[in-house]
Amino acid sequence: MWLSSIYLKSLRGFRVPILGWGLGLGVLMAVVLAALPTVLGTPEARAAVVALGPSFAWFSEPIKIDTPGGYATWKYGLTILVVAIWPILAESAMLRGEEDRGSMDVLLSLPRNRTRVALEKIAAMWTALLIMGLLIGLLTFAGGAKVSSDISLSAAILFGLNIALIAGVFGAVALLVSQFTQERRTAAGVTAGLLMVSVVVDMVHRVVPHTQWLSQLSPVYYFNLSKPLISGYSANGGAMLALLAISALSSGAGLWLFARRDIGGVVARPRFFRSGRGGSRPTRAVVQGAWSLRSVYARGLAMVAVPAAWWTLAIAGFAGWMIVVDKQTEANLRTVLQGSSLLRNFVNLGGGDVATNAAILGALFIFMPVMLMAFAVTQANRWSADEDDGRLEVLLSTPQSRLGVLLGRFAALSTATVFISVVTLVVTVVVSSATGLPLDAGHVAAATLSMIPLGLLVAAIGYLLSGWLRAAVETGLLSFVLVIWFFISYIGPSLHWPDAALRLSAFYYYGTPLVSGLPLFDTVVVVLAGAVALGLASLRFVRKDIAA
Repeated sequence: MWLSSIYLKSLRGFRVPILGWGLGLGVLMAVVLAALPTVLGTPEARAAVVALGPSFAWFSEPIKIDTPGGYATWKYGLTILVVAIWPILAESAMLRGEEDRGSMDVLLSLPRNRTRVALEKIAAMWTALLIMGLLIGLLTFAGGAKVSSDISLSAAILFGLNIALIAGVFGAVALLVSQFTQERRTAAGVTAGLLMVSVVVDMVHRVVPHTQWLSQLSPVYYFNLSKPLISGYSANGGAMLALLAISALSSGAGLWLFARRDIGGVVARPRFFRSGRGGSRPTRAVVQGAWSLRSVYARGLAMVAVPAAWWTLAIAGFAGWMIVVDKQTEANLRTVLQGSSLLRNFVNLGGGDVATNAAILGALFIFMPVMLMAFAVTQANRWSADEDDGRLEVLLSTPQSRLGVLLGRFAALSTATVFISVVTLVVTVVVSSATGLPLDAGHVAAATLSMIPLGLLVAAIGYLLSGWLRAAVETGLLSFVLVIWFFISYIGPSLHWPDAALRLSAFYYYGTPLVSGLPLFDTVVVVLAGAVALGLASLRFVRKDIAA
């Protein structure tokens, strides 16, 4: 039955992400709501949270944050956008991935036209997102019911639907972008960059006055207009329709372009953007003797160079933006936090001197290693996909050892990770000097460079998982583990989780280096864990059948 329909077969392929992301994020929201009595259990705690809210308005608008629905929407509503990672990866590969593998040729040899094929795949994606949103909504309602909150079932379902819509927007954009790129990974990288830009553009009007018109260009702005979990508010029907319209237009444009271009090719670019007099279809010819062909490491560098450049721009740019935000909210936050141990714990400043710029910025810098680790996820996916697509078979037919191939590719990824971190360090120092925000140079170096072991740990785990899992499953699992780690470190301290639970997250070992400097022992633990994962990945790759 599953093989008789493209729609059903595609939906079957999404079953693991549906359960993983839907149940995972739903359980996280339920846990957050169920544990809120530990955060808002006393009048003093509620008053402290209300006082802190305006200082973090740049992140999310503080509305009734002394209530379960208001608190969850304020602190966790925006970070739940990580769910968009999966549709970005899935829809960038939905058509382009099958073209890369050659399976699209086989599929189109059947009596089905292109439009029908693409429509069934898009329908399967939207079904998966709606089921995912339903699971998130039901579990959110269950968490709210446990603490006798006023979150209704319909409000929780609308909350999940809003998440499905914003995820669908960026998935549709990935589908559209993939019509202009030769590889699915490029489309996923560009769309992930657009997601980060959209988040920042949405923040602008909460930091810089009279810029709401600019924020309205971001889909995230319309996602934030709906606040169904907050009593007295509801889902914004116009905003949700806007998200649906953006998705429909992007998907429709991608479908229209797919039906009119060559399979395996890209949309013809305007003559102004063409590099020569030839056709618009990009060439895959490789010049003999090119530097990138001199070793596996050099070839790996050439493959990672473009995505690394885009991720460098995004991560370093976000670091600079965090400093600007810190400068804008500095005076407000200093006044509120002065002398309040309760609020120090709430924003996870690590017990440092909250009157310092580093302590304030340290609360925001947790997003930097997340982004670097997300880059590592995409590159681990590239390694796994190369094996799935048969590219490693050609490489290993030359006099190259398996261990040398794996370590050469990992070394290229390591070089790119170091480059991103160093550029982020430079940008952070330059922007802090330009804005007049004094920071300890040694602590800034520790905060940026200690991200490197975390990124390489994720990459090593990805290489290890690729020894048993296909690229799509491996990437979904790895990205979900990253999300779980983030939420453990992000919500655990404010919910007073035990130290043993916090240690399950890799972010625990990152600490607060902007406040206390490099956590040497914890950094060594991460390095050793990464080395063990890479060693096991190497052992598995040397002994396994390729593509098995």
